[in-house]
Amino acid sequence: MSKVVVLKTEPETVLEDYAKLLKKANFTKEILKKYETVLKINLSWSMYYPACSTEPWQLEAIVKYMLDEEYKNIHPVENRTVVTDVWKGAKGNRWLPVLRKYKQKYEPLTEVKWINYKPKAEMLAMDKIFPDGHKIPEMFIGKNVVHLPTMKTHGHTTMTGAMKNAFGGLITARRHHSHKMIHEVLVDLLQIQKEIHKGIFAVMDGTVCGDGKGPRTMYPKIKDYIVASKDQVAIDAISAKMMGFDPMKIKFIKIAHDLGLGMGDVDQIDIVGENISKVNFKFKTGKSAVIMGDQLMRNHSKAIEKILFHTPLFKMCILGSETYHDRFWYPVVGKPRIRKFMKSKWGRLFRTYES
Repeated sequence: MSKVVVLKTEPETVLEDYAKLLKKANFTKEILKKYETVLKINLSWSMYYPACSTEPWQLEAIVKYMLDEEYKNIHPVENRTVVTDVWKGAKGNRWLPVLRKYKQKYEPLTEVKWINYKPKAEMLAMDKIFPDGHKIPEMFIGKNVVHLPTMKTHGHTTMTGAMKNAFGGLITARRHHSHKMIHEVLVDLLQIQKEIHKGIFAVMDGTVCGDGKGPRTMYPKIKDYIVASKDQVAIDAISAKMMGFDPMKIKFIKIAHDLGLGMGDVDQIDIVGENISKVNFKFKTGKSAVIMGDQLMRNHSKAIEKILFHTPLFKMCILGSETYHDRFWYPVVGKPRIRKFMKSKWGRLFRTYES
């Protein structure tokens, strides 16, 4: 039976609580010290927005715990998208002060070697989306991977968590082409992870969660939870359940469950720690104007999709997304929400991390 550990936490004890979480989840037995470990950070926005990207206390807790347990060769990584910047994101989300404190080197995937990879498992979508071949970071092969997602909704996938976090590590910046078959792609990526990694683990932060039009334009909701598991399907299922969704009605969870890649049925998951039987955040997934436009254009016709997303016209789509998110939504809608959040207990903790 798959195990997922769920604990409550507070800013004053969050580092200690994460250590308890990892011990209960048997982290050192699942992520063996004899192998190097990739820490796959999550970046959904280059600027800071609560619950959007890996929180600095989440990153600090994992790095501190691993160093206390005498892990060597830790590789904190993240990749760019067409609308995010790996260095701006590391600064805006306050990861760099954490990594400097613990003498860890940030390794953007834009600066490492990518190689062609032919999966052993039969792919559901990757071969269709990338018929000319698929590349992955060479440095991932033969290492552990630890994912650091946050608990939030997503306009393309209902919710996003451990499985979606691999999306940013195993596909280049052209991964936006995967949106049309996103659920199948996430399952494909889990298959690939099981082929190339020595151990797979996820540590999800639900201290501040994202409700609504995720993964960026959300309402931050303080919930004070942290979650961990070696089973990427199970941790996403429990996260989905806590947010108020039926995990087995979320396509990527159901497919992965049916293929035996993990456990998506909550009744068959051993939940350790908090009693979450009555937990229901009652989150509702919305779609931002950008995601609605993306889905409309990709699904309208193959001709329109090819013109907009496979020609230089795609630069106009990127400009439109940047204009909407960074120049309109963030200053007009986002900043008032951020100011309110900064007065909360987790906002006060965020401010302790130097910029």
